[in-house]
This record gives sequence, C-alpha cells and structure tokens, in this order.
Amino acid sequence: MEGIQAWRALHAHLLTTKYLKLNPVKKTSPYMMVMACSCSSKTTGKKLWRFRYQRPNSDSRTNLSLGSYPALTLATARQIRDQHLTTLAQGMDPQQQQELASEQRQIELDSIFSTVAANWFQIKSKSVTEDYAKDIWRSLDKDVFPAIGSIPVQEIKARTIVEALEPIKARGALETVRRLVQRVNEIMIYAVNTGLIDANPASGVGMAFEKPKKQNMPTLRPEELPKLMRSLSMSNLSVSTRCLIHWQLLTLVRPSEASGARWAEIDLNTKLWTIPAERMKAKREHIVPLSPQALEVLEIMKPISVHREHLFPSRGNPKLPMNSQTANAALKRIGYGGKLVAHGLRSIASTAMNEAGFNSDIIESALAHVEKNEVRRAYNRSTYIEQRKKLMNWWGSKIQNHEY
Repeated sequence: MEGIQAWRALHAHLLTTKYLKLNPVKKTSPYMMVMACSCSSKTTGKKLWRFRYQRPNSDSRTNLSLGSYPALTLATARQIRDQHLTTLAQGMDPQQQQELASEQRQIELDSIFSTVAANWFQIKSKSVTEDYAKDIWRSLDKDVFPAIGSIPVQEIKARTIVEALEPIKARGALETVRRLVQRVNEIMIYAVNTGLIDANPASGVGMAFEKPKKQNMPTLRPEELPKLMRSLSMSNLSVSTRCLIHWQLLTLVRPSEASGARWAEIDLNTKLWTIPAERMKAKREHIVPLSPQALEVLEIMKPISVHREHLFPSRGNPKLPMNSQTANAALKRIGYGGKLVAHGLRSIASTAMNEAGFNSDIIESALAHVEKNEVRRAYNRSTYIEQRKKLMNWWGSKIQNHEY
C-alpha cells in the first residue's frame, strides 16, 4: 500500500483541472490522470473518465467507465478511482461489485410494497370483472399505499399492517377493513411466491380486528314486485334506464353484466345471450335464454342503440356502456333507497323460483353461481339450457302478468 501511495504522490502532477480546461483531449491518445485512470475523448469530442485495471486472479485488463468531464470533476474521478483501487486491494473486481450493487438496488425497488401490489394486480385483474378490479386498486390507493406503499415487503411485519388499518377501523368501516386485510394478504402471498419474502406476515392480521356484521343486500319479497313494476312504469326515468332494470330483472344477471351487454353477444335466431368469460364474476362464459319479455326489451332498445356496440349506451359517451350503478341510482330516485338495490333483483327471482318448486341446480345455473363443492362441480358440468328456457319463460310471464 505504501508503494501505491508513493506512486500517486510522484505522478499526481500528470493531469490537472487547469490542463483539462486549456487543452483539448485528443481522440487517439488518452491522458493519464494518475495511476490506472485516464481521460479520453469519444468521437463526439466529449471527455470521458475511464479506470483501467487488471482483473483479480487474471491476466486480462479492462476499462471501467466513470463518467464524463466536466460533469464528473477531476477530484471526484480521483475519489472514485481510489475506491476502486481499495476494492482491487481486497481481491474483488470493481466492475462485478458495481453490477452486484445495481442488482441489489433493483431488488430493493422491486420489493417496495406498492410495486409488489402493482405486479400482483396485473394478475389479479385478469380473474375479476373490470369494475371489481377498479374497486380493488382504488381501496389500496386510498387506504393502504399512504401508510405502507413505500416500505419494502421485507420490512413489513404484522404490526405494520395492523397500524396501517387502524384508521379505517376507527371510522367504523369494518367491512372495508375486512376487504383490505384480504387484499394485503393476497399481495404478501404473491411476495412469498415470487421469492421476495420467506413468510407471509399478513396471514393472521384479520384476527386483530372485529368482524363486520353481515348485512344482506336490500331486496323485496316476490309479492312486492307488482308495486315495483308500477313504480317503474309511472316514473320519469329514461327509456334506456327503465329497460336496463327490466333487462336485469328478466335475465337474472348482475348489474355490471347487464349494463355492459353488447349487441354482438345476442343471437336473435337462437334467442340466447352469451356473456363472455371476461365479463363474468366467475370468469366463465354464461349463456342466458331470452324470454319473450326480454326480447321485447330488445325491440324497444333497437331504435336507440342497435347501431351502437352496447345495448345500453352511456348518455355522456355513447361509445361506452351505462355505468353499473345506473340501476341503483334509478331505484333510489323512485323511492326504493334502502329498500332495494339492483343486485337484489336477483334475490327476488331466486326466492320466487325456489318457492315455486323449481330445481335448485337449475336456479343456481341461471344465476351463474359457482358450485362450492369441488367434487360436485367436477361431475356436474351441465348448463341446463333447455330447462332454463322454461324457467326464464315462466319468470318473464310472472313479471308481465304481475301475478304476485
């Protein structure tokens, strides 16, 4: 080491800042700054610092770029060179150490919770509806990222997550807490599966919070349906909005599935509506037999939207479908706020069909419910199309005749 210091002292005069300013660097010959470092010129005329050294345990020599002059000053270049000389003295390759440091920085960036969540969301969003995916990301962005979004997942403990969710609990939003716990848990499982962490700190976090009381969606008894239908017919709702509610009631689909209906999905010859898997909650294609009453809704909507992509186009932008919350807002306007939500229309139909004695498997198929028993689901793959045609025709007639 003393020899190196003596060499540096002897040759320190070889290159100075003053000399660099007054003399252009020739493209063909680099100037030596001090031991193993030089300033040379690219074809562009820019001055570049390079550190030339012999690799440890090797006869090969290589150049390591330090930066350009004057952005990187002579003094700073010398400091970096000294660091590299120290690395070499320890038997390590400066270039390899730089690459390892770069990889470590990338791992640290990839480990930030918000980044891990974004990578998880890319996969998750493909298995849920678009509206549900938006709800997931909105909830994380609002209630989770401000607290732990910038923390590496390796540093997140169970207590970290609990403290992040305490403010949501304090405002009484226990259902939101439940959903966020589930989502954070899935993100941390993803972090485990991708090798970022060894164990999931969120696995038992849900036990730290009070469970929300289960609240069933507001709905009506089947015998209250005639009053609802009269309220709809006497309302000042737009034709499209009334038809949307009728369509959802007649087809038993969910609000987002109804509002997002496309003309291309409907076959008037077979009287079937085929909803593609990507628009279904369970990500499985669903076929809906259309009753005469459902076909009447289509006839009403033809002059309004048959030239559009969507059966129920948005008033603000006809290229887009109606919002999935349109039916809910309409029900509130006609006096059913707190009494009935759009999703509750399915419950009315389910109750009526079960009380009428229809086969429960056929009803569940009509509602596009997924069989929870995996063994039974594996053996029962029937879609009951023919039986469901009779079921939907019966239901359409009941709605039309107001027999409840």
